[in-house]
Amino acid sequence: MSQILDKVTILEPMNPNKSTALFGGKASGILNWNDVAYPHFYTHREQIRALFWRASEVDMTQDIKQFPTLPEKEQAAFLKIIGLLATLDGPQTDMAARIAQFSTDPSVKSVMATIADQESEHNHSYAYVLSSVTTLDQQNESFETGRKDQILLKRNERIMQVYNEFALHPTIENVLKAMVYTALLEGLFFYSGFAFFYNLARNQKMVGTSTMISYINRDELQHGRFISDLFRAALAENPGNNTKEFTDWVYDQFRHSVEQETIWSRYVLDGVDGIDLVEMEGYIQYRANKMLRMLGLSEIYKDHPENPMKWIRAYVDNFDDTKTDFFEQKSRQYTKTSDLNGFDEL
Repeated sequence: MSQILDKVTILEPMNPNKSTALFGGKASGILNWNDVAYPHFYTHREQIRALFWRASEVDMTQDIKQFPTLPEKEQAAFLKIIGLLATLDGPQTDMAARIAQFSTDPSVKSVMATIADQESEHNHSYAYVLSSVTTLDQQNESFETGRKDQILLKRNERIMQVYNEFALHPTIENVLKAMVYTALLEGLFFYSGFAFFYNLARNQKMVGTSTMISYINRDELQHGRFISDLFRAALAENPGNNTKEFTDWVYDQFRHSVEQETIWSRYVLDGVDGIDLVEMEGYIQYRANKMLRMLGLSEIYKDHPENPMKWIRAYVDNFDDTKTDFFEQKSRQYTKTSDLNGFDEL
């Protein structure tokens, strides 16, 4: 039976400052970054904090003018995808906080607090975008997508089950499963939606929205890196959970998630000019392979070791301008409203 986790007390001075375990261990609650169990978590913290931005600093002037001129199919996809992103990002603020509540390691709590703040801004950004380009009725309808759209409800069934199971029954096994789905969310579930906005941008449409999406994308890449590291470390600390049964469960979730993401992309993107649905399916499988490697597992989609949608690389950030397995392209510079120059660098 998997170890049941208790909410961690805030301050226990009799315990050591360096945590004895990520989950289910002991720690004083005093965070000394020079004496932590996983020193490289500090690098994650600094990288995530370096990405600070606010939705209100992105210029939406041209988007306000352009949205009514978009073809009906693009307007509908725009609103549905914003609804999808809000459905996924909204719970992430809570999920980050809940993982922090059950982690014994104060360095994990610190990083998760930063992630939670960024996820909150992501959710705010969707409301900011919609309030800029649509009526209040359309805004509210878009945010209802996650509650009413049957394709989206089916798509999100398993993540809802895994997240709620962790919330109701916090065990080592369930926090590991929640981290798998957090990695899937950060590294796979958003990506057909991101591609839609990047496709608009390469046609000089809705550039402000796409710029906002690129900042969210950049954040999610960093979140995915940290969650993957945390998952691998927690699994190493709990070898009793590192079983063939659990590994098979992870692979099954990836296959199911790819299937659902593919169904969603066909549903929402069919007929959108510039989107090749066959390429999109390959891109989804490519993203799944990358996330599996991040979690320490093997690729399962052998036909897509490389990104089939080469054009999207211009919109995906690469931190520090270095080529790595996870971050691929030159970073778009963060520019505030006062000096926004569009996409001249692309």
